[in-house]
Amino acid sequence: MQATPTTAPWQRNRINAHRANCGSYSFFKLLTSEALLDRVEQGLPRGHRKRLYPPTRALSLFLAQALTADRSCQNIVNQAAVERLAGGLATGSTHTGGYCLARQRGQSPGLGFPIGRLVGITYLASGALLNAAIGRFQGKGGNEQTLLRSMQESFAPGDILIGDAFFATYFFIAAMQAKGVDILMEQHGSRKRSTDFRHGQHLGPRDHVIVIHKPKKRPQWMSETEYAAAPATLTLRELKAGGKLLVTTLRCPNTAPKGALKALYQSRWHVELDIRHIKETLGMDVLSCKTPDMTRKEIWVYLLAYNLIRLMMVQSARLADIAPRTISFKHCLQLWLISAQQLDTADDGQLRTLLSLLAQQRVGNRPGRIEPRAVKRRPKPFPLLTKPRHAAREEIREKGIQKKLN
Repeated sequence: MQATPTTAPWQRNRINAHRANCGSYSFFKLLTSEALLDRVEQGLPRGHRKRLYPPTRALSLFLAQALTADRSCQNIVNQAAVERLAGGLATGSTHTGGYCLARQRGQSPGLGFPIGRLVGITYLASGALLNAAIGRFQGKGGNEQTLLRSMQESFAPGDILIGDAFFATYFFIAAMQAKGVDILMEQHGSRKRSTDFRHGQHLGPRDHVIVIHKPKKRPQWMSETEYAAAPATLTLRELKAGGKLLVTTLRCPNTAPKGALKALYQSRWHVELDIRHIKETLGMDVLSCKTPDMTRKEIWVYLLAYNLIRLMMVQSARLADIAPRTISFKHCLQLWLISAQQLDTADDGQLRTLLSLLAQQRVGNRPGRIEPRAVKRRPKPFPLLTKPRHAAREEIREKGIQKKLN
């Protein structure tokens, strides 16, 4: 896309300046590429009308908006207008109403500041997000175990599921065994005190096979039929490795040595890095939408952007014959954003070179890495807003502006 020859020089400069900050067209090309077009079209609503912001275009703009420093709707609509102007198309209006309607088609009315829970399943080899579930923050069906159960169909026979202690419950392990899925998790807190390596089938130092019985009390979420169908006992392996008490269905010490299980569970650190990339590197730690429906859409847009970056990392790793996990996610994101500004019509040679650039920055192998959960930057000396904004304004009118915190 280029400014037309009849455009004044100062206008061309402004057009190109705005155009350099917008990556929505690159997202549009990627979403409508041969590799993704069929999947994208399957998810489009049937019979949608031709609009200024059709579903694929609205999604492309939403993706670009999520990865832009200024995430306002006005900014992305302005950039879209500049893109169309640079391409010789009718710009349409720069009012945000049409774009906002395109983002929220099907949304129920309501206002608020929503809080929710998000549980995801990632692929260890590449970091790609296989599935995710979003639920309420409190109330029935809002806990993380319920959200994980809703995604049980994502697992296939032969998979190995690595998770933390919160998910190592009797009925979830039983459900995974019934599907032919093995698990490797830290032992649930309710069973840690009862662990005694003097009992069970001894396999080695702090390594044994035990039999646990079905809980006598049926969980509230489980029907009587499901409870009756659950196995009466589970045969599991407990082992102490890397300072953690682990439980697994991989019971054979020959095919699953203790050292291999220890290394496999330590690789779960990659999940923490994946979460950090989604929340901090992509900027999803603070969302801009305010209603539950739009917040869900915004989260899915971020997750889609995350997977698109992971897709390019896999393509780059295949070209360089390396593991995708050895490539820097942030490096790939930065190169993608720069290429979206500079390479509007890249040929095959340029794309291949770009993929080779993605593989140049590697991440080191840092086993046993520990990071403090502390904030380095000092907060601003202002109190938190704990009441509706209109009520806070009224309080200022009556009492004046509150003093800064000491």
